[in-house]
Amino acid sequence: MRGLGPGLAARRLLPLRLHPRPQRPPGPQLSSGSTAAGALGRAMDELLRRAVPVMPVYELREKTPAPAEGQCADFVSFYGGLAEVAERAELLGRLAQDFGVDHGQVAEQSAGVLQLREQPREAAVLLQAEDRLRYALVPRYRGLFHHISKLDGGVRFLVQLRADLIQAQALKLVEGPHVREMNGVLKGMLTEWFSSGFLNLERVTWHSPCEVLQKISESEAVHPVKNWMDIKQRVGPYRRCYFFSHCSTPEEPLVVLHVALTSDISTNIQSIVKECPPTETEEKNKIAAAIFYSISLTQQGLQGVELGTFLIKRVVKELQKEFPHLGTFSSLSPIPGFTKWLLGLLNSQAKDHGRNELFTDSECKEISEITGSPLNETLKALLSSNEWMTSEKLAKALQGPLMRLCAWYLYGEKHRGYALNPVANFHLQNGAVMWRINWMADHSSKGITGSCGMMVNYRYFLEETATNSISYLGSKNIKASEQVLSLVAQFQKNSKL
Repeated sequence: MRGLGPGLAARRLLPLRLHPRPQRPPGPQLSSGSTAAGALGRAMDELLRRAVPVMPVYELREKTPAPAEGQCADFVSFYGGLAEVAERAELLGRLAQDFGVDHGQVAEQSAGVLQLREQPREAAVLLQAEDRLRYALVPRYRGLFHHISKLDGGVRFLVQLRADLIQAQALKLVEGPHVREMNGVLKGMLTEWFSSGFLNLERVTWHSPCEVLQKISESEAVHPVKNWMDIKQRVGPYRRCYFFSHCSTPEEPLVVLHVALTSDISTNIQSIVKECPPTETEEKNKIAAAIFYSISLTQQGLQGVELGTFLIKRVVKELQKEFPHLGTFSSLSPIPGFTKWLLGLLNSQAKDHGRNELFTDSECKEISEITGSPLNETLKALLSSNEWMTSEKLAKALQGPLMRLCAWYLYGEKHRGYALNPVANFHLQNGAVMWRINWMADHSSKGITGSCGMMVNYRYFLEETATNSISYLGSKNIKASEQVLSLVAQFQKNSKL
């Protein structure tokens, strides 16, 4: 979900332990060229006709026996034998296109409901007609997914299948409303199966099994773990690491949250991931704040399933049990996309206006004097590398304009009325306050190239999160601190988009 966001990007997918992949699925021996493509297409059609259960008529919906387990297992085996991404995409596209909703039945049942609404009938008759309509709106492939979920390892398989579907959509191997609909149906099913009641909260320590520590290290997508000493520090004193696992797969991390226990709200990530804690033994009186500095989704197929939000809420409760005096909760989050957004603006303004309107004349002059060349010629090159940070004068000259531009990017740039930045959108949906933008907060190459080294705190005032969340989701209002609002006002005064 990239930092603390809905994207919660998966750095590496954990293996789903599918059925062993055969050299080639059962069916015709395929040769090269169009003949092979045609034979594989026919094999796919035959598989789908055999594996996707037929929707029984409404009256027999609860009396029809489940399809033989072998039919679903055939689909899993065939799919596992498709080595190429394009082949899997082709099968998923056929499944979405040819085994969705029966639109004729939907039209017929809809007409029946409308007719009953115009006639004085008993409520039970209308309710049954509406139930028939709901039944007609269920796509056939949902039945296949439902029965696969009952197989040993079936839910794991469906998580991986959705990851493949998301990848195929991103690569534009499959497109269209039928594919988007199937992705939504599968996401809804996974949301039910991975609801908070089926999730186990587990804490990671240095004494956890080596396999768990290895998975935690590999899944870290925000601040990569370099070695065993690195992971030891991140699960040691003044640090906490938690993950959710599913009840069917204990000790298998789905989403991982790293927390630093500090004396104040942190402004710099290096102080958390690089500097050693002051002592090996925690002194509770030195712990006044809990900083959520990394959250990573390990399974791309669970993208969009609300795991991160639930994990933060559960971890807050755990920390309050352990430290009853603890009252300050905040993130220290990256700002993915800021540099890319800024470079796009610079290119656009240079093309449309022939000059830069994001910086004031005095700022342009100061930066040009330091670099020895016009701002327009050097700024894009500077921001595309980390060389500017080696010059104290240049970094100081850039601080003011970049801070206000970053504030506008987080607060003012929108997608459908909500924050464009995915990490901001995630925390604001949770009810957090856009609290503070931190200069020189991430000196890593990734931090400098992604957000000019800046990071942001989203602070959780527990008594206000519900109200803030409702305000953001309902009215699209962003709750921000005076520092952020002041920087936004400076942007509106000194910069032009």
